[in-house]
Amino acid sequence: MSHKYRRRPTKQMIIQTGTRLYLEHGFTNTSNSAICKALNISNGQLTFHFPTKEHLLAVLVNELCDFQWKFIRDAAKKEDSSLLAMCLELAAMSSICSEDEISRDFYLSAYNHPTTFEIISKNDAERAKAVIGSFCTDWTDEKFKRINDIVLGIEMITLMQASDNSDLLENKIADALNSIMLLYQVPESYRQTKINKVLNMDYAGIGRQILKDFVNYVDTKNTKELDEAWRAQTITVKENGV
Repeated sequence: MSHKYRRRPTKQMIIQTGTRLYLEHGFTNTSNSAICKALNISNGQLTFHFPTKEHLLAVLVNELCDFQWKFIRDAAKKEDSSLLAMCLELAAMSSICSEDEISRDFYLSAYNHPTTFEIISKNDAERAKAVIGSFCTDWTDEKFKRINDIVLGIEMITLMQASDNSDLLENKIADALNSIMLLYQVPESYRQTKINKVLNMDYAGIGRQILKDFVNYVDTKNTKELDEAWRAQTITVKENGV
């Protein structure tokens, strides 16, 4: 981080540091004071932008929803199937939660806090309607939301109970995916095909790579925003002759 950024702490710096600390030490174990210490700022400077930890988590979850889905779609692009991508996403998340307690804490914190849960719920409902809508054309938006709430419960339990036993993990993933697709009225032949394909993919490696690349993505994006803000500030100072 350059000296010019250290002189003026910004929202982008907090997002960068919060992302890194949450994914290095866990959301639960990372206090606001730890972020303040890393940035050498006061708690007031932090809470000006993010009154609580959950406000910062909400920003990260909102970013992760889009980043993760694009990452998963790219990983599944050979199959050209959005339904397969949806299945792969849960498998990847389940695997990383089974391997790494820090990642598990981050994902489960996102499901456990009302604001971030609502972000995930809205995101998943819109995606499900776009991807699986052809299997349930007579459903209302209300029914999609109602079924999606059940699906979120299945996802959360799967992440919570993810096992480091590979055979047991595969069974949990298969059961969860079958239950979710059944709720969305996906025919059995489709369900089994997608489940088998996912289980034969490197979903564990994909899960590891997602969060690693996400930290780099957040850092790069916010550094760009910092540079743009700094250039704008410099231009303003020159124009005002300060």
